Amino acid sequence: MSEPFNLATHFLDRHVAAGRGGRTALSVGDRTVSYAALAAMTNRAGNVLRDTGVRKGQRVLLALSDGEEFVAAWYGAQKIGAVTAEVYPFLQPKDYAYYLGYTEAVAVLADAVTLPALRAAGATGMLVTGVPEAELLPGERPFRTLLAAAPDTLDAAPTTVDDVGIWKFTTGSTGAPKACVHPLRSPLESFERYAVQVLGLRADDRVLAVPKLFFGYARDLVALFPFGVGAAGIAFPERSTAELVFELIAKHRPTVLVNVPTMMSAMVAHPAAAEQDLSCLRMTTSAGEALPSELHRRWDATFGVPVVDGIGSSEAYHIYLSNRPGAARVGTLGTPVPGYTAEVVDELGNPLPDGEIGPLRVTGPTIALEYHGDPEKSARTFDGDTLTSGDLFSRTPEGCFRHHGRADALLKVGGVFVAPGEIEDCLLGHPDVTDCAVVGHEVGGLVVPRAYVVVREPVSADELKDHAKTHLAKHKYPREVVFVTELPRTANGKLDRRALAARP
Repeated sequence: MSEPFNLATHFLDRHVAAGRGGRTALSVGDRTVSYAALAAMTNRAGNVLRDTGVRKGQRVLLALSDGEEFVAAWYGAQKIGAVTAEVYPFLQPKDYAYYLGYTEAVAVLADAVTLPALRAAGATGMLVTGVPEAELLPGERPFRTLLAAAPDTLDAAPTTVDDVGIWKFTTGSTGAPKACVHPLRSPLESFERYAVQVLGLRADDRVLAVPKLFFGYARDLVALFPFGVGAAGIAFPERSTAELVFELIAKHRPTVLVNVPTMMSAMVAHPAAAEQDLSCLRMTTSAGEALPSELHRRWDATFGVPVVDGIGSSEAYHIYLSNRPGAARVGTLGTPVPGYTAEVVDELGNPLPDGEIGPLRVTGPTIALEYHGDPEKSARTFDGDTLTSGDLFSRTPEGCFRHHGRADALLKVGGVFVAPGEIEDCLLGHPDVTDCAVVGHEVGGLVVPRAYVVVREPVSADELKDHAKTHLAKHKYPREVVFVTELPRTANGKLDRRALAARP
């Protein structure tokens, strides 16, 4: 028989029951929300969703900006046993149309930012916040007004660890996003194994995330994992910029910064970087994409805040390989998180020796059940509690893992496979390069590496090519260098290689 478990009861209500309701759970701007207040708001949100017709096992789609309403709606859906799915609040109508059709959500929550695009996508009957009631269309309901009128008590649905509770979307960097279907066991196990045993989150932590909360990496580290230890998360609705992150650090003095390499590069390159006081931070996590070793060194030299670099995926729920606080192996993703095993394999699934590159096979307690609606891809990817990753890795003799990019991003140059990340890391070693990406470009029927580069100060393409020739095997240098002001990114902040590869 499955173990009873309700996510909202475990991560929110128990603090109130234990007399910790007065502790701060969430900070948003100048507002602080206590555990008791957030639990009451969660109950009201759950009642609103039930009154809307949402039942256990049905999907709720959140298209909301970051803030207490996002968090309360997410927990309210969880408390009534619904399945939560979240989307980026700055998408185009065609993207929202895809998610509306794919999720078949019974309830859709929108705000002033997402409402126009959702309407254009054909969404009806939405729960809307932050928009005057007079501006709502027939069938649309004022979420904030309904919250205020709803009861602040709510019986938790009798869910178990094996009930499906969360959809985590893939990034869509190699195709249409798919939902990785997770039972409630996944967030609980990830909290205990990564947040507690690796990061060592504690009750006095204040966690600020660079990515938005629709991204599970950020949502869990701001509004789930801290709540597991009675700590506080920090949320903000604006788009993330280096300037804003510096302002938020100065205002809230977080102890943990949840980061991605793109923002780490922007922070290091910022003209006022040397003036920032980041002494409140005891660590910054890095995930979402590989952290170049040169960027890691620049971060250390600029800020001195320990980096805990790791890698996870929607398929594995969260982080499964990670360095440890204060013991980072630069250029690696560390070792498996407790409870997980990982091995590099060949195309037949046979383990490869240390140093050889191949897909990663991960076994652990948080592997998704399936990709919703894609049984063929599910069969290729999932085998019970084992996942075969689409990324390429190698293992060092010390047991650490290195990331070599996705298998479908490898370039065959002169008959030899080349990992774009190796060239990117080399170019980032040039003092004037702040960001770069390498993709394949066909010239005369042959694939050659083309580098898209963002620079701090003007530098010639030939100088960058010579830099690469000096530090890499001769066939790996970029044959073309294109200077750009910024690189295209997905909603999760990952490099959008498809967009670059499509350029003429």
